[in-house]
Amino acid sequence: MDRKTRKKEQWIYGRRPTLEALRAGRREMTELIVPSGTATDEVEEMIALAREYRISVRAAQRGECDRLLGQVNHQCCALRCGGYPYTAAEDIYEAAEADPNATVLLLDHLEDPQNLGSLLRTAEACGVCGVILPEDRSAAVTSAVVRASAGAAEHMRVARVVNLTQAMNALKERNVWLTGLDMTEGAKVYTEIDFRGRCGIVVGSEGRGLGALVGKTCDYIGYIPMAGRVESLNAAVAGALVMYEAVRQKNLRK
Repeated sequence: MDRKTRKKEQWIYGRRPTLEALRAGRREMTELIVPSGTATDEVEEMIALAREYRISVRAAQRGECDRLLGQVNHQCCALRCGGYPYTAAEDIYEAAEADPNATVLLLDHLEDPQNLGSLLRTAEACGVCGVILPEDRSAAVTSAVVRASAGAAEHMRVARVVNLTQAMNALKERNVWLTGLDMTEGAKVYTEIDFRGRCGIVVGSEGRGLGALVGKTCDYIGYIPMAGRVESLNAAVAGALVMYEAVRQKNLRK
C-alpha cells in the first residue's frame, strides 16, 4: 500500500458491510478481523475471500475490537482497506447513455451520513446506474456511510463533482430527464411524472432542499403529498419512494 493510499486508509466494520466489501473487491485490502470462536456462513465466506485476495486474517474478541474501532456496531468484523473507490462522473454519463432505461441519483449537498447510506442502499436495490454528489458541503462515503448502507455502497458507482449543475447538464445532453424533489409552487405529484426511459432523480439537502440553480436545471419538480402534520419526509425516505416509483413505471413498460 503506497503512502497516498495509507493516508486514506479506513476500517469498514459490521458483518454485512465487511462481507460486501470483500465480495465487491474494489478496494485495496490489507487485513480482515473476524470474531474469535465464531464460524457462521458469513464469517466463513469472509475468510475464504480474504485468502483469495491474500490478505491477513485475525480473530479478535469484542474488547479488542472496541479498542481498535471505538464504540460502533462492529460485530467483531472489520476490514482494513484503502479509501472509497469513487468513479469518474464520465463513467456514469456513459452508463446512462448506454442504457435506455437508466436511472441516475443526484444529491444536492446532502450532509447526513445515515441519509446518504440509506439512499445508496436503496439505489443499489433499484438498479440505479450511478450516484453523483458534490465535493463540497456534502457527506462523503465514509465507513459510517458504508455501515448505514449495509455494504451496498461497495457495489455502487459514486462520483464526486465540483459543480452539480454541470453534471446535470451533461446528463441532459445524453437524453436523461431530471426530476428534482421539492414542495415549490408548480410542482407535480411525483406519481404523475414520467420516469420511463432515462431519468435522473435529484434529492436536496436536509435543511434547505434543492438549491435555486439546481432546481432551475431540473426538467420537472415533483413533490410527495403529505396527509399528516409534518411538512416533509426524511430525505432518504423521499428519495426511496421516488426511486421505486421509477422502478414501477419502467417495469410496466416491459
